[in-house]
Amino acid sequence: MNAFLLLTTLWFSFTSQRSPQLWSEQRTDAPDSSRFTAMQLVQGLDEPMGMGILPNNNVLIVERKGGVRLYDAELKQLKTIAHINVFSGIEDGLLGVAVDPDYAQNNWVYLYYGVGGEKWVSQLARYELKGDQLSQASKKVLLEIPTQRKYCCHSAGYLTFSKGLLYLSTGDNTNAEEIEGHNPTDERPGRELSDDQASTANSKDLRGKILRIKPEPDGTYSIPDGNLFPKDGSKGRPEIYVMGCRNPFRLSVDPKNGYVYWGDVGPDTNVPAEEGTLSYDEINQARKPGFFGYPYFLGNNEAFPKYDFATKQEGPKQDPVHPVNNSPHNTGIRELPAAQPAMIWYGKQASKRFPLVGKGGASAMAGPVYYRDQFADNKNRLPDYYDGKLLIYDWIRRWMMAVTLDKNGNYVRMEPFLSHLKLIAPMDMQFNRDGSLYILAYGTNWFANNTDAGLIRVNYSEGNRNPIADIRIDKHYGAAPMTIALSAAGSKDYDSGDQLRYSWQIGSEKRTGKEVSATINKPGVYPVTLTVTDQHGGQGLSTTTLHVGNTPSQISITTNGNRSFYWDNTRLNYQISIKDPEDKIIDPARTTTSFTYLPYGKDIASVLSGGHTVTTHLQGEKLMAASDCKACHALEKTSIGPSLKAISARYTGKTEAVDQLAQKVIKGGSGVWGNYNMSAHPDLSVQDAKEMVGYILSLNQQEAKLPMQGTLALNEHVGKGPEGAYVLVASYKDEGANGIEPITSREYIVLRNPLIQMEDNDRGNVGVVIATANTGFISYIRKIYNNSFVVFDKLDLNQISNIKYRVQSQGAGGRIEVRLDSTQGPVVSTIDISGGKVQDMKTEWKDLLAPVKSTQGLHNLFFVFTNPDAARKELFHIDWMYFEPKANP
Repeated sequence: MNAFLLLTTLWFSFTSQRSPQLWSEQRTDAPDSSRFTAMQLVQGLDEPMGMGILPNNNVLIVERKGGVRLYDAELKQLKTIAHINVFSGIEDGLLGVAVDPDYAQNNWVYLYYGVGGEKWVSQLARYELKGDQLSQASKKVLLEIPTQRKYCCHSAGYLTFSKGLLYLSTGDNTNAEEIEGHNPTDERPGRELSDDQASTANSKDLRGKILRIKPEPDGTYSIPDGNLFPKDGSKGRPEIYVMGCRNPFRLSVDPKNGYVYWGDVGPDTNVPAEEGTLSYDEINQARKPGFFGYPYFLGNNEAFPKYDFATKQEGPKQDPVHPVNNSPHNTGIRELPAAQPAMIWYGKQASKRFPLVGKGGASAMAGPVYYRDQFADNKNRLPDYYDGKLLIYDWIRRWMMAVTLDKNGNYVRMEPFLSHLKLIAPMDMQFNRDGSLYILAYGTNWFANNTDAGLIRVNYSEGNRNPIADIRIDKHYGAAPMTIALSAAGSKDYDSGDQLRYSWQIGSEKRTGKEVSATINKPGVYPVTLTVTDQHGGQGLSTTTLHVGNTPSQISITTNGNRSFYWDNTRLNYQISIKDPEDKIIDPARTTTSFTYLPYGKDIASVLSGGHTVTTHLQGEKLMAASDCKACHALEKTSIGPSLKAISARYTGKTEAVDQLAQKVIKGGSGVWGNYNMSAHPDLSVQDAKEMVGYILSLNQQEAKLPMQGTLALNEHVGKGPEGAYVLVASYKDEGANGIEPITSREYIVLRNPLIQMEDNDRGNVGVVIATANTGFISYIRKIYNNSFVVFDKLDLNQISNIKYRVQSQGAGGRIEVRLDSTQGPVVSTIDISGGKVQDMKTEWKDLLAPVKSTQGLHNLFFVFTNPDAARKELFHIDWMYFEPKANP
């Protein structure tokens, strides 16, 4: 639904004391969005997690892997000023930063991070920052929180000050992978890492909480009045302000009334709920300290049934007025405070209460509450319209909303905010002292250094509006000398009649004009800045980067077969070609080709996006990455312990090494490589330890290189289920050129199982029925209306003869059209589905064949469902589809 449409007011009945009038709309009196202009200050950050704005407008930025960066506002430059030794496995790392309210006098900043090394703790520490020098010798540890690093996930780690008090959010740090479709409350012996009753619902544990402390000048802290538990610690940790959180990733404090707001990222469960399943993300409001429900309640205090992980049976639900933590893993009080409901909540499907939030994956976050009088006489401040509004945003869905609250802080409505800016994964949001809004963008890919990750400043212009600068460039890479053509034609100014001037800074050279060219004669990395100025002095800025001296290689993999699917008893023929503009001869020694079957195809995206080699030891590599082992063992160099490659070399060819080293990983020990004691990992399973050892021992093995052309048998998948995938990868590391380091380029083909579940679509506008006992434990798509569609990206129809659909004639019936690349694209397959009504929704399915026109190349396949006579009636249900090959594909 278009977020700018005026939506009909919706009314619902609530049990919550905060029952809002349920409507969401785009107000007709909202300020003109074109008066908001965004300026990219920084780009190309490596997983930015948080920022702190300094009094001189410099911005301190922390990156998850430990980088501390400083944006110099006067020089308009980004500097790396420190690197903190952090544990960055799972979702941990350098997570939070805050600037002391008296920074101008004391130069103190605060960081929160997982400590590198063998000790499983996270620390809140204070440092001195003078100019661009962060003194690590000045470190004062205020607070240390024990954590577990065996399982993913949820670290949170946001820091913010309000009225001299420091707030810290912490995640539940609980196993999120083995909850069997329920909330993590596994009370079996030895399963406390899978029991949130041991962390977030435990009054004696600091995880899954929002903490509130008062930092003292000597590097300690005191407990302020008004936290949840007594200062003597008799009932719980006195630092706790809010408990019952899962992953309170971002929070803010209302500067006037002290209300605390946070987004809590929800679980994925199969528990039925009022809307879909009990998998809500939440925006919470704490007017006073309290318990906010998890793991017993979500949303409007909807309760989870008690689940017995031993018997697989569901039991009664808890009473939100009198929740009790009876887990044997609980070390705190049994009788918890009454559970507080969320202010806003939404699940994976479209929300009836809050329709603007959309659907799909979610990561709810809370930004600041805006008060215009705090930025008096600042030209960049937001208009009166936003006074008192709370800004919220969703990291995955990439929207921002302005939430209107009444005088008592009750929810009234939400509306889109800055939707025209198209931000990529907003991560942090703060107002500067001049009224401008700073937004930190994480970027496109998870756990990666993204070119679209950066710092953005948003200004509002009441009078003259700043121009918007836009750079168009014909190429970013090339050999020296490299001639480039640049255009500012995409730049614009929303004030009619404004005359724009264009100035360019290309390395050390300056140019003027809308269209310019430049020749870079020497290799190097060159920043390019475009400044667009109107006659009133308004300015817009945009930046990009040139890499001169080397260009990526061009790799292609051609095949006569299908590039998307595998079938039993088939083969893949291929031919690889490599071209490099600088390398006159392609050196075979710099070429790598590999072909691997991965039992779980879902691993492919993370491996390919991270640049890893695809090997049969992928699981072991992932376990190593998430463990604390890398704190002591580097890949190639000796650290506290020997390098992983040295370990591999010592034990190569020893058949008993896997079992021996697996036990060493679990039990610990010393003496083989010196007197340093290797820490034990008693919670690690033998199988996981063997996977890790297998990966280590493979590091000195020479991967068998495939020839540049050949034929490969597709038989590894037989008997291993439908989840696996084959990956053929070709890579070439060029020789570098003209002082620019070598660039590794890759191309790959991924072959997946031809049976595709329809609910696994990349996008669309249909509903999904989740697999439960009521459906016979299958999931399928429904709410299919005339002109509904789903899309599967980049599939190959070469050598495909038919698509087999498993359908249920529950509805008016209609047609399935398969179109290429859009809902109006060429039709390559059709089939008519009869209407009807089934008696048994579990069993009455039928398989139908639809012929397909064989098509070359990868296409986005649009499955369009039509029946113009059906009005708003559902057409049918679809479970899966299967791509049948031609004979001897």
